Amino acid sequence: MPGKGMTCKCPHHRMIPWIVILIGLDFLLGATMVLTWTFVDITWPILLIIAGIVKLVRCSCCSK
Repeated sequence: MPGKGMTCKCPHHRMIPWIVILIGLDFLLGATMVLTWTFVDITWPILLIIAGIVKLVRCSCCSK
């Protein structure tokens, strides 16, 4: 794991923030009626499941 002030370059460490942004965007577009609430109700749990799977999978940088 990188030291203080250093960031890891692994793609899975950048994926979680993107999924959080997508969930927020999903709800925002649902609230503004750009997307239907049925679509929002289906997509946000899928995004959370993907985030959980990514969090469970660790690369060699995490085990150091």
